[in-house]
Amino acid sequence: MVCNLLKDKKGIIFGALNEKSIAWKVAEKAYEQGAEFVLSNAPVALRFGDIDRLAAKCNAEVIAADATNENDLEKVFKGAVDKFGGKIDFVLHSIGMSPNVRKSIPYDKINYDYYHKTLDISAMSFHKILQVARHMDAIKDWGSVVALTYVAAQRTLYGYNDMADAKALLESIARSFGYIYGRDKKIRINTISQSPTMTTAGSGVKGFGSLVDFTERMSPLGNATAEECADYCITLFSDLTRKVTMQNLFHDGGFSSMGMSAEAMHQYDKSFRPCD
Repeated sequence: MVCNLLKDKKGIIFGALNEKSIAWKVAEKAYEQGAEFVLSNAPVALRFGDIDRLAAKCNAEVIAADATNENDLEKVFKGAVDKFGGKIDFVLHSIGMSPNVRKSIPYDKINYDYYHKTLDISAMSFHKILQVARHMDAIKDWGSVVALTYVAAQRTLYGYNDMADAKALLESIARSFGYIYGRDKKIRINTISQSPTMTTAGSGVKGFGSLVDFTERMSPLGNATAEECADYCITLFSDLTRKVTMQNLFHDGGFSSMGMSAEAMHQYDKSFRPCD
């Protein structure tokens, strides 16, 4: 196993809530690989989550922030820069929430106030993080920013609702800001399209258990776990991926390239016998 991939690197990790969170796993892996970082989440999430336990484990400071509020974001970046005595090297955006999904409101009947909140929390927050960081010149040249997304940005998946729109916007922001930040500061911006993962947010999607089963049958390598996603994030924060930017990187065991697998076919047609 490669060690100290992130030695001397500093960062900010947004979105760790509890041990189910991908951001939680990323924090653990980043710490193992020698990084120092600040943890941030919304005040309400901090009250209900276990982030203080993660902070103690990783020797990290926690700075509360509503990621939709630019003033709060400025405090996070200023806090990180002050703590580390200079610019940071990496940022993780692992933020997503849909009131429409939580309330089981179907896509053709969505509440538009909720819709705006979905887009603001799950996608526009990413733009705000990047814009605030750029305005403050808080990220070092050749730094790395990663946001977590999902294949529903390209394909319709029942029950994912307006979160699919938010993920499509998130990926577009990564490309648009990736050009600007790459051109001017050599900072790379990518999204990771992860397998459906049993996080607190993911488990709120209608039929999530069936979706996990379906993608497991469809993916030749099986679903990627939260811990495996964290490993992938670490490579993108490291210097091994200095020329990777503006990409939506599928980390889904091959699901995104599949049409129908033998396992899935067999599930729907009991008389089916695969012939290799």
